[in-house]
Amino acid sequence: MESIYQFGMVGLGTMGRNLVYNMADNGFSVSGYDRDQKQVDHLNEEAGKKNIKGFSNLQEFINSLALPRTILLLVPAGKIVDAVIDTLKPFMGKDDLIIDCGNSHFTDTNRRIELLDGEGIHFMGMGISGGETGAREGASIMPGGDEITFKRVDKLLAAVSAKVNGDPCMAYMGRGSAGHYVKMVHNGIEYALMQLISETYHLLKNIGGLSNGELHEVFKSYNNSPLQSYLLEITAAIFTQKDDVTGNDLVDMILDRARQKGTGAWTSQDAMALELPIPSIDAAVAQREMTSLKEERVAAQPILQKNGNRIEVENPGLISLLQHSFHFCMITTYAQGMALLKKASATYNYGTDLGKVASIWRGGCIIRSNMLEDITKVFQKNENCNNLMTDEIFYPTLLDTQHQIRSIITTAVQAGIPVPAMMASLAYFDSYRSGWLPANLIQAQRDFFGAHTYERTDKPGIFHTEWNFKIK
Repeated sequence: MESIYQFGMVGLGTMGRNLVYNMADNGFSVSGYDRDQKQVDHLNEEAGKKNIKGFSNLQEFINSLALPRTILLLVPAGKIVDAVIDTLKPFMGKDDLIIDCGNSHFTDTNRRIELLDGEGIHFMGMGISGGETGAREGASIMPGGDEITFKRVDKLLAAVSAKVNGDPCMAYMGRGSAGHYVKMVHNGIEYALMQLISETYHLLKNIGGLSNGELHEVFKSYNNSPLQSYLLEITAAIFTQKDDVTGNDLVDMILDRARQKGTGAWTSQDAMALELPIPSIDAAVAQREMTSLKEERVAAQPILQKNGNRIEVENPGLISLLQHSFHFCMITTYAQGMALLKKASATYNYGTDLGKVASIWRGGCIIRSNMLEDITKVFQKNENCNNLMTDEIFYPTLLDTQHQIRSIITTAVQAGIPVPAMMASLAYFDSYRSGWLPANLIQAQRDFFGAHTYERTDKPGIFHTEWNFKIK
């Protein structure tokens, strides 16, 4: 008699295969399916004594699963997910469960939940962060959907997640598409932190004149401070890597054109729809788009840098100033992401626990950092915190380091070095702490040209003025 497996995995590429091995190592039996026979053979060859088996025949794969079936998908987001679901549906029965582990847009997840619910099939969207290593050794796992259905797989997900102080980096993120929404915001924060690190690198390289060896030491020192994070750790390591082809430092051989898969842009787009500012993330997305204009930038350089309009500047305290500035920007970036999650949870009825979000991001995921310990404490203490910047854990640091970020931005502006994410972080801080902003003038303009009305400072209500001045 053929073996019956507890869980199924569709998609046996590196991520899917590694997650299967992780599941098996934690005592779960898993069967895998892929149309590519090579991927199936790869799984079966590496299976050893693990309780796993790969199939390229869909019917055999389905027959290998215990009832009710639980099938995880690790395939590219978008139309491929829909195609896989359409392929599976004829074989699925009542109370079977499909879990999408890819970077799907949360609106697609909502649509799929509704579609499959009508056929008696459960569907969950689940974010996973940690890349190939996380899939194999433990990732940060962000499941959403129906809570009763989640409890069918909570032991599995806890087992295969990363651990911090023995706690699994996995928790229920909330109803509906909450899992994929949280992962989307995670990726938006990731975009901003990566951009901020690249701006720091730019200033250290062009103003500080640091060699790659020196850059390695600086980022290593940053990582051995309260700023400790996975992204700083790998940044330090990058500067030590040699190119196999030329023998040069690899970082110098990589073209300055950053790619993106769209999750950062999704974060910006939905924040705009929710009318919630996340300027550091927006700046990071825009700057990736700017890097794609490589040929135009190369052509513009000799034109727009004529007459030596790049000023040579010095800043003897650059390394220390940048460390404090990055600390400032790191706080404001997490603050923007958590504020967006709070607004989205209320708007979309997710019921997301922000303390749990911060807690499971402490290990396994790309944006893990020491700072998430404090962020977890903030929301455990006050689940209704509107913005991290106002909490007593963070605002003293922001007030103390604002002078450094202002100095750094001034230096960058004088040198003609773009630091859009740093500027956006400071503007966010300055705007949020301003009890008055000049939006009264904007409202006056809107009312003048379009009768859009305005509110008053002295009494409630909505007002419109017939403006006296006539445009000729």
